[in-house]
Order: sequence, then structure tokens, then C-alpha cells
Amino acid sequence: MWLVRPALLDDVNQILEIAGAAGSETARLSSTLPRQHEALAEKIEHSLASLAGKATAGGQPPRFLFVLEDTVTGRIHGTAGIDARAGNGQPFYNYRRDALIHASHELGISSRVDVLYPSHALTDHTLLCSFSITPELRNTEAFELLSRARILFIAGHRDWFAQHITVEIQGVQLADGGVPFWDSLGRHFFNMDFETADQHSGVLSRTFIAELMPPNPIYVTLLSEAAQAALGQPHELTVPNLELLQREGFQAGCYLDIFDAGPVLEARTDALHTLVTSRSKTLHGASEEGGDTCLISAGEGAGFRCTLAPVADTLEGTLKVPVSIWELLDKTAGDEVRVAPC
Repeated sequence: MWLVRPALLDDVNQILEIAGAAGSETARLSSTLPRQHEALAEKIEHSLASLAGKATAGGQPPRFLFVLEDTVTGRIHGTAGIDARAGNGQPFYNYRRDALIHASHELGISSRVDVLYPSHALTDHTLLCSFSITPELRNTEAFELLSRARILFIAGHRDWFAQHITVEIQGVQLADGGVPFWDSLGRHFFNMDFETADQHSGVLSRTFIAELMPPNPIYVTLLSEAAQAALGQPHELTVPNLELLQREGFQAGCYLDIFDAGPVLEARTDALHTLVTSRSKTLHGASEEGGDTCLISAGEGAGFRCTLAPVADTLEGTLKVPVSIWELLDKTAGDEVRVAPC
């Protein structure tokens, strides 16, 4: 049985295995997860404080981290996060892709030139982040559960989150570890490789971007051909997540990730498919498993739990769920749960 629940300090070592296993597919993906024990522990402590409604160090906005647990083995197989406000009190940087028209009336010449403008217009949007899952679970129901559970958490804690929601999709990375966009642009200003810069962004903040990146528009034609081809393109390993988010209602706009030029997806929070189709129901006993498999969540704050279960509506409008699911959600008959169709 799969269960999504808040990350705990006891999970640190298992999360590090997922996020930083050298040479693994997961390690090739950027998830904003720190790969150092102390930094990850701090992230989890911040999450636990946010779940408890407590003030965090430095007055940073709430940030949440969840894990995907196999309840039979107790092993952690994935993580997924939410930042209530992108930037966490600092500017949240992206590139905005636009165009300039260069024209000469005397020569009769007019040309359109693509330009990248540094932008922090998405600051304070809610941000989905820290998504990481073991490779064997990609394209499975557990994959969908882990991603969509965050939307059910938002639905149950709607006042904590913004009207608009954003998610960055990792951009093109070559088999040898090269990142065409970064290698063509960012490396010249940061004097560090992509992975180092990305980890600085996840562990520290993005303020160093403003300090080191050029504040001027970047003419796309001055980038390498590989970098130009990579603009707005997802990493091949992120395509399943991209497609799932698109089914939720996310769409790529004019913004690109400032490190690798991957697509930045946007949506109106209240229009997300899982949120719109979810319903609050009262638990009712079921003597046997039957009905349609749905996502079902329960609990507030640190008590949040989400799993997949067969459910059926009763004539009274309550929800029939196997008793084993009650125990997994730490709920009993008469308690409120939230359910969304798969």
C-alpha cells in the first residue's frame, strides 16, 4: 500500500539515498532537494514547523515536504514539496521570453529577434517543487499519487496558498552531464558547473543570481545552437511529470528556468483538475473492497495522509471505504475525508 505523508527527520537518510545516489537516474534530475544531511534536515524542520502553523526562522513563508512510503516495507520511494510562496521571501527568478523588432526604414530591413529578459514576476506564486521518485515507479499509480496528493493538501488548506501556482520543469541535459543553456550562458558569469549552481539555489537562495547574472536582456541568437534548441524543452526523464501536470491544467507560458531554460508551467490554483473534482465526504464502513479506485486524503497539517483506495458512495452521501484504509489515514467512521477520482 502506498501512502503520502509529511516528511519526518527520521526519513533523512532514505531521502538522501533517493536524491543523491551517484550515477542514478534520480540524481540526474534537479528537484531542489538538498543533498547534504544538515541542509535536508533543516528543510524537513521547516516543513514540520509550517505544518504546525509555527513561525519559521527568519520569518520565511511556509514550505512543505512529503514522502511516498511503502507501508508494507516502511521504505521511502519519493518526495514532493510545496512552497507556499515562490522565492520564500526573496525574488524568484526566471527568464521571460519575448521578441524585439529591429527595423531600418532607409534600408527596408525588418527582423524579429528573440530576447530573454530577467524576471521575478512569478514571485509569491505557490510553487510545486522537490519532486523525486525512484525510477521503477515512474509511470505507475504511485507516481500519480505522489504528485496529485499535493493538490489535495492544497484543497484542504486553501488559505495557505496563492491564487496562482507554478512549477519548473527541468530542461535539457546531455548524456555527458552537459547542460546546453547553462554552458552557453550561465557558466560565463558564475564560474561553476550546473549542478553546483543548482544546489546553491536549493540550499541557499536565488539572491546570488541577481548578484552574478547580467541584468540586461539576452539576445537568443547569441547563444549556441544547442542552447537555442533547448529553450522551453523538458529533460527526457521529466516528460511523464510534465504530462501529468498538463492534465491537471498547467500550461507553459513565456517563462523559462534561469539555469537550464526548461519550461515553467502556470495555472490558476482553483482551476486545478484534482482540486475541482475533489469532494469532502464522511467515512462509512465497507465490509469488503469494492468501487472505483480514487485518491483519498484526510487530516490537517502534520496529520495529513493520502493514499489510493477503492471507494463507493452510499445513498446517504457518505463514503464506503475498507476499514484498513481508515487505519492508514488514522481516521474512523464519521470522520471527514477528501476524495478525488483517478
